[in-house]
Amino acid sequence: MSEEQDLILIVLGGLFLAGLAADSLGHRTRLPRVTLLLACGIVVGRSGFDLIPPSVRDWYEFLSVVALTMVAFLLGNTLEAKTLRQSGKAIFSVSLAIVIATVAIVTMGLWALGVPPAAALLLGGIATATDPAATHDAIRQRALSTPFATRVETIVAIDDAWGLVAFALVAVLAHGMTGQFEIGLLFEALREIGLSIGIGIAIGGPAAVLTGRLKKGEPLQTEALGVVFLCAGLALWLDVSFLITGMVAGTVVANFARHHDRAFNEIEHLQWPFMMLFFLLAGASLEIGALVQIGLVGVAYIVLRIIARIAGGWIGARLADVPARERPWYGPALLAQAGVAVGMALVAAQEMPQHGDLILTLVIGTTVFFEILGPVATALAVRRAG
Repeated sequence: MSEEQDLILIVLGGLFLAGLAADSLGHRTRLPRVTLLLACGIVVGRSGFDLIPPSVRDWYEFLSVVALTMVAFLLGNTLEAKTLRQSGKAIFSVSLAIVIATVAIVTMGLWALGVPPAAALLLGGIATATDPAATHDAIRQRALSTPFATRVETIVAIDDAWGLVAFALVAVLAHGMTGQFEIGLLFEALREIGLSIGIGIAIGGPAAVLTGRLKKGEPLQTEALGVVFLCAGLALWLDVSFLITGMVAGTVVANFARHHDRAFNEIEHLQWPFMMLFFLLAGASLEIGALVQIGLVGVAYIVLRIIARIAGGWIGARLADVPARERPWYGPALLAQAGVAVGMALVAAQEMPQHGDLILTLVIGTTVFFEILGPVATALAVRRAG
């Protein structure tokens, strides 16, 4: 066995034990284990002691796809017909209000500070993105099943679709401001959403009928992994959103697998080791130095996004007649931001290279902030909203 293989096994063993320690500490304190795992990753990663070899860091992309598809599949479970009948108005009202408020407030605020209008608009669209994995885990860690927690999980499940549409719309408008009208970006976003939904239905439909037959009422681990890997692989192959694909597949199974007693039980059992490595390697990949480079505009982006999420959540909840004690907490519960935002920033930089440096530096720096503190805000919101 080569020395590199020895090192990989030692590092993996250390990462799993560090993850176990963070998980244990999270259960004994009020800190979300996501934040603790990210902090551990920062310490051992490039911004810390740089103990993780490149061969292990290279697994991050694969682990992120698998872990996030599992999360999306589990979040699809919250989109049951019963839940939508009970809380559909609140879910769609809050989610749309947050997206609209985020685009409007972040764009206008940055524009007022002197950021070029097209760049401000793109940053407003990027600000709509959330981190479903961190939000989901911060809620599940406390094993809470309150109406507020359920609504937040459902909102974050559909947030990726809203974010794609919002980003496509602002990208078209930004091109229009520079004299280049690119309607193709909007059609590309609609194509991605439509194909993602189609793949999710194509996988979820047969899975709802066929899984859970070998062991009555409960899919096996191999069945669960097969569904997740198919969703992720086909979505990547067709260059569409694996998050939307996994969510739709999970929704179809949740609503049509009548013979399942615990349709998502095996996914939950399998999920945590993947999530543990995912968050540790995510922390290891964070560049803390990027926070220093964001400057006044970056600080303004952080403040404006927080204000926008809180205001949008309150307005949407008020319009849906949600209980008053919940209204201030939807925004804080949906602050976490990660890979989706960085992906949008890369697209924005490619589409408008004249603003690329500003957008990438700001989004990467502020993502570090929201990725670490976002889960803390989610956990606090779930506790306070009851």
